[in-house]
Amino acid sequence: MDFRTNYMGIPLRSPIVVSACTLSEKIDHILQMEDAGAGAVVLFSLFEEQIQRENALFEKARAATSYVFAEAEDYFPDLDDYHVGSTLYLELIRQAKERTQIPIIASLNAVSTEGWTEYAKQMEEAGADGLEINVFWIPADTRISSADVEQRYIDIITNVKKQVSIPVAIKLNPYFSAMGNMAGRLQNAGADGLVLFNRFYQPDFDVDRLQVLSDLQYSDANEIRLPLLWIAVLYGKVPVSLAATTGVQSAREVIKYLLAGADVTMTASALYKNGIYHLNTMHRELEEWMVRLGFDSIEAFRGVMSQQHVSDPSAYERANYIRILEGQK
Repeated sequence: MDFRTNYMGIPLRSPIVVSACTLSEKIDHILQMEDAGAGAVVLFSLFEEQIQRENALFEKARAATSYVFAEAEDYFPDLDDYHVGSTLYLELIRQAKERTQIPIIASLNAVSTEGWTEYAKQMEEAGADGLEINVFWIPADTRISSADVEQRYIDIITNVKKQVSIPVAIKLNPYFSAMGNMAGRLQNAGADGLVLFNRFYQPDFDVDRLQVLSDLQYSDANEIRLPLLWIAVLYGKVPVSLAATTGVQSAREVIKYLLAGADVTMTASALYKNGIYHLNTMHRELEEWMVRLGFDSIEAFRGVMSQQHVSDPSAYERANYIRILEGQK
């Protein structure tokens, strides 16, 4: 069975990709992901704030010890040569490239222009096959306009693409007022792929202790409908790769996303729940479905349920919503 696909110009043996998560912090886990058939691995995100915090601790330690002996400074490398926090991440990229045959995609979440560009360059130099820009930013300042929010995304992708030659995807949230237009603008700014959608941190309340809770819920298969809608709408209209990264629990969600037009589907929650080798189960179920329907390759059915290919394109728009309501009477 031909599972091959192409993501941002990178040939992949499978459309099932491991999304950015802590499982990829260990090289042994990445090797298991390859063994289980993953088409690629998106490494866990490197956050600029973590690096800044570790830099501050480094400076504190140096200040506390350097007064003891004049030579104490010699125990610490120059900051220009000491990328605290990023060092281990870059080494993980190098090891993964040395020990695996599948594409390794770095993931970056920065807060400053310098952070986006400098760490992106370092990741490329370490051997990353691609880069996923993870803009995890909630515009809570009520003075920020929607135009300002959109421009921030455009500026980030523009600046990063000026610094690297590897393909770059941007992980989007679903809250843009004109998603189709925004997708086109990002493509014009240089984005090679769109990852739909980022799951923003959403707090909960403990009503007895009056505390804000910060627990993280795994995604569920029921959450695929919004990214499914936008992948089906964008397919064939914006010339970028499309990645689905919400609710992929089984081959069923993989199939739906591919039918909508996704180049790849990304999963993490299912691997936390069922183990890394759940990827084998997903591939087996995907193959069984393809055999049953007579498809011999991913390309044979990718996008056949997209808006541009279905017999009734209005099924994705307002007219279908009205029909649904009328059917409930």
